[in-house]
Amino acid sequence: MFSHWLTNTTTRLTAGLGRAGEGVYSVRRKLATGAVAVLALTVGYHVVFGQNGLTAYRAKRHDAHELQQQLQSLQGQNEQLRGHVDRLTSDPGAIEHEAREALHYTRPGEVIYTMPPEPAAK
Repeated sequence: MFSHWLTNTTTRLTAGLGRAGEGVYSVRRKLATGAVAVLALTVGYHVVFGQNGLTAYRAKRHDAHELQQQLQSLQGQNEQLRGHVDRLTSDPGAIEHEAREALHYTRPGEVIYTMPPEPAAK
């Protein structure tokens, strides 16, 4: 009788521990799933909004495009100025024109009339 009672008790205890183990496993699995979800959301947020994320990439690409346009504009201005310098160093007519425009030089007998600047429109 004692052996029967011991067997039944052992069986019930083992079954109870098995159900408790399944409960612990279930809780642990839910916690692990939640942790993985939080990790995935954190990584996704960092990929989109992080320091080197997609939004920063778009802003940097836009800045690079603007700087490229500015570079092309400055290169064009540089070529124009280089041509102007070449004309001033080699063409006497260009030198005379620059002296008349910038320095208001005149030839003997010429008179220069300078108009006052127009007032700024409000």
